[in-house]
Amino acid sequence: MLGNKGITLIELLAVVVIVGILAAVAIPAYTNYLVRARRADAKTALEQLRAAQEMRRAERGSYSVNIAELRNTWGVPAVSGDYNIDFVGALTANTFTGEAQPWNARQAPDGSLFIDHRGNKTPADKWAK
Repeated sequence: MLGNKGITLIELLAVVVIVGILAAVAIPAYTNYLVRARRADAKTALEQLRAAQEMRRAERGSYSVNIAELRNTWGVPAVSGDYNIDFVGALTANTFTGEAQPWNARQAPDGSLFIDHRGNKTPADKWAK
């Protein structure tokens, strides 16, 4: 008897099921990885904002209340990847809070990141990863 040289429908279905299971596990993990990678850009930009504020305070004795000054003089970015970088809340000569706010739908569920004049980084769980 000659051997068949094709694959059966059952074998094909088994392969499709295995590929589907692998995709169901891999796609969310990869998406989560991309969200964390884009968040890293925001963290870097907020650290730049804080460093620029500290340099300005060392030179002029107070923090800037003008984000344009920090962008023009110390190179703080306005946008970092999927985040807008700006101040939030009340600004004084002795306090500030910087915010990295997502501007597009793919990063919006991740929420904003914050850093203040004391170096407090919130939310802590997003800064830790």
